[in-house]
Amino acid sequence: MKYRIRDEVKRLGKYVAGKPIDEVKREFGIDKVVKLASNENPLGTSNKVKRLMAELVNEMNMYPDSSSYDFKQTLSRKLGISKDMIFCGAGSDSLINVICEVFLDKDDESIMAEITFPRYESNTILMGAKPIKVPLKNNGLDLEAMIDAITDKTKLLWLCNPNNPTGGIFTKEDLDKVLCKIPEDVIIIMDEAYSEYVDSEDYPNSLELLKSYPNMILLRTLSKAYGLASLRFGYGIANEEIVDYINRVINAFDVNLFAQKAAVVAIEDEEFINTVKIFNKEQRSYLTKKFNEMGLEYIESQANFIMVNVNGDDRPIHEYLLRHGYIIRPGYLLDMPEWIRVSIGTKEQNVEFCELLYNAIKERDKE
Repeated sequence: MKYRIRDEVKRLGKYVAGKPIDEVKREFGIDKVVKLASNENPLGTSNKVKRLMAELVNEMNMYPDSSSYDFKQTLSRKLGISKDMIFCGAGSDSLINVICEVFLDKDDESIMAEITFPRYESNTILMGAKPIKVPLKNNGLDLEAMIDAITDKTKLLWLCNPNNPTGGIFTKEDLDKVLCKIPEDVIIIMDEAYSEYVDSEDYPNSLELLKSYPNMILLRTLSKAYGLASLRFGYGIANEEIVDYINRVINAFDVNLFAQKAAVVAIEDEEFINTVKIFNKEQRSYLTKKFNEMGLEYIESQANFIMVNVNGDDRPIHEYLLRHGYIIRPGYLLDMPEWIRVSIGTKEQNVEFCELLYNAIKERDKE
């Protein structure tokens, strides 16, 4: 039978996620596996959230609140904004898809970095629009070149900050230089999935910028620093008109009941998130120190992962680490051959990872 599949779907490549722990156990016949491939929080999630989950088991038969009212009320009080400026979805993936559905027509253009979160490109293609990919400059977003790429067909501009997978940021000064050059009808998406990990004083205050740029959308997630990746909860902030259109497209029950309730508790547990930030900074410093000792180039990260150059083919490094129970993200899957991306793990995991990385490079270079 000939199925009449849309051409845009045929053009899509399948997203390759980090290998699941159970798959690695089966493939290599090992019992202990550590996953440092998907930028998950090694400290887990707030104990307050864990206690809440146990209390919700009797509500599984109920539909969630389609408006995520409690979360919007809590976040609006926390940030001092109207709840009508907030929209919620099942993780950033869902919201990126919805933004493309709202704004992109066939043959429109959507600008993004050449190496960045791949969902910008795949969802652009799905809508029949054209992804315009701008090469990185010094392993960071080249904002000037991205602005120069704007044409009368441009609808969306994706700015991932910190950028995934490279981990670096562009500064407030960098952004201020180009914002005035962006046409008012081009939507600027500030994807700040890793913003909680940033300790640079030069990081842009996107929430403040929203007041002056009504064509800006801010995206954030509770998957990373808040440790709620399995529950799938992302949110966005924009002017009320844009939010109204977005809410017309988001599935009515996109965010499940567990995720909504957990999100409210998570964003109010400041003690936990502060612990996460301090831990991440300490362990990020430990890893860079070890990379320096090994003579490995790395990209300065403001996130909970680091891109490090393994001075040669990254595939055997990836395979060696897998055989020894460590899952990382190889650079060949990220269009950065000879690099690997490693998520920051626990103290013990980071120590063992560095030992294995040293041995992996030594073994590869003997051959």
